[in-house]
Amino acid sequence: MSKSSYFLQECGTCGRSLRIRVEYLGKRVVCQHCKTHFRAAEAIGRGESPVKVESVILKRADQLLAAADHSKHRPR
Repeated sequence: MSKSSYFLQECGTCGRSLRIRVEYLGKRVVCQHCKTHFRAAEAIGRGESPVKVESVILKRADQLLAAADHSKHRPR
């Protein structure tokens, strides 16, 4: 069973912090509290495109996986 990765995004209408799956980056989603539609994009900076945001997240995920793999092979 695979685990999904999530990021937090605040709804621009009601201000609730929403847990959104990473695979929804750049796609339109709905706030389950106030039903507002918006584009899922992790907030790195204002004006960042979802594609750029997704590449930053994927790069960070690769770094974390490499670090975990390195520590797994290191003698204790």
